[in-house]
Amino acid sequence: MTAAPQTSVSDDILSRVVNSLNDDKAEDVVIIDLRGKSEMADHMVVCSGRSTRQVAAISEKLVEKLKQEMGVFCKIEGKDQGDWVLIDAGDVIIHVFRPEVREFYQLEKMWLEPGTSGAAG
Repeated sequence: MTAAPQTSVSDDILSRVVNSLNDDKAEDVVIIDLRGKSEMADHMVVCSGRSTRQVAAISEKLVEKLKQEMGVFCKIEGKDQGDWVLIDAGDVIIHVFRPEVREFYQLEKMWLEPGTSGAAG
């Protein structure tokens, strides 16, 4: 009898986050593994929405799905402006940007290893 592979709560949250972002047509989704790099979270997800309206909608739906499906209550910042929304889901931090704002801050470049893309397939 073989034991099923263990998945952590953070991996389960990450999976739900990526599925929600894909469902809502988020663009350029990048997953950054923070384990061993930072104490703040296990994973960081960075993505883009095409407009302030889409950024806000992606964020709202993600927060609601995590609450409904996993009982995870997220902290959310920046939704009213819709340029850059930060969602703190505990072990997973999500950044949803408008493309111009994402390009300006280049947040993922601070965390990715040189030569890796972190793109979610």
